[in-house]
Amino acid sequence: MKRTLSQAFCRFSPHTGFRLTVGSLVLLLAVPFVQAGHSLDPKELRARALDFLAPIPDRMPGAEDDTPARIELGRKLYFETALSENRTQSCNTCHRVDEFRGGVDNEATSPGAFGKRGGRNSPTVLNAGFQFVQFWDGRAEDLVEQAKGPVLNPIEMAMPSEAVVIERLQSKPHYVEAFAQAFPGVESSLSYGNVARAIAAFERTLVTRDRFDDFLNGDDQALTAVERRGLDDFLTLGCTTCHYGPVLGGQSFMKVGLIHSFPTDDKGRFDVTQEEDDEYRFKVPMLRNIELTHPYFHKGQIATLEESVRKMGWHQLGLELSEEQVGSLVAFLRTLTDKERRAGAQAAAASR
Repeated sequence: MKRTLSQAFCRFSPHTGFRLTVGSLVLLLAVPFVQAGHSLDPKELRARALDFLAPIPDRMPGAEDDTPARIELGRKLYFETALSENRTQSCNTCHRVDEFRGGVDNEATSPGAFGKRGGRNSPTVLNAGFQFVQFWDGRAEDLVEQAKGPVLNPIEMAMPSEAVVIERLQSKPHYVEAFAQAFPGVESSLSYGNVARAIAAFERTLVTRDRFDDFLNGDDQALTAVERRGLDDFLTLGCTTCHYGPVLGGQSFMKVGLIHSFPTDDKGRFDVTQEEDDEYRFKVPMLRNIELTHPYFHKGQIATLEESVRKMGWHQLGLELSEEQVGSLVAFLRTLTDKERRAGAQAAAASR
């Protein structure tokens, strides 16, 4: 069976979604305008989009093992300020999921327990478990490993040791009981590893749904004409070289400033591997809920979605996008916002 160009460039992984094949990056960058037509007919456009993109699955990998008791414990720990040295910071401080927020604090870089700021922008926790690794530099392989880091990070939550974390939680009888229920049959259920496992279980519930999912699932009316034009541009210009799969990113590392250099002193993935080829490479961020996660880029350097699109077009694709293209791309990106969060934020704003 004859495949389209985009199908030839991709393979599907049950765990992470679409993955680029060897050599596809060079080819995609070399021929960003080659596509199987440019129809804005919903059915034809959907067929093209599904070569690279996919609806968000119902649950994240690993969620099949999460129990209600473990999820509820993780929710309490996520909002627990006792997990920071001076009892002022929780996971939610930097990764806001309350008040219909986008899983971030909307700061360029986040202030920690003692006022010092981290070196990178806090990524969203929404849909995070669909990514192939965690953190901008990929130093954690999954949500459990990610959850272990900030609590002991001296700039972030600044707890001095795992033992001190356990002592604090053991001083609260309700946590002792909650850990026993969440991890039954384990002699030492209240452990640092189980703290991280419980938080990860809660984070795996943070799956969002948006109008683009509706479109991919067959709703021809889900996107307006302008939004469909933006999706066409997204597919045609080469954005799916990096932003592919169910969360439109989070499946690969990419050098920032691939075509035109991007000013930064952060060497990204290199800090983890010490490999020269990893200099200035970062995990490609997810685009789901991108409207809610400003400011943008690894240090929060860019304030608006419009400017981010312009910068990406120039630095990653070598293109000076027209204002019409920027407008249509931004219109499409806004269809990736969780419907409940959008409605909740609008209702809250209207009531003020």
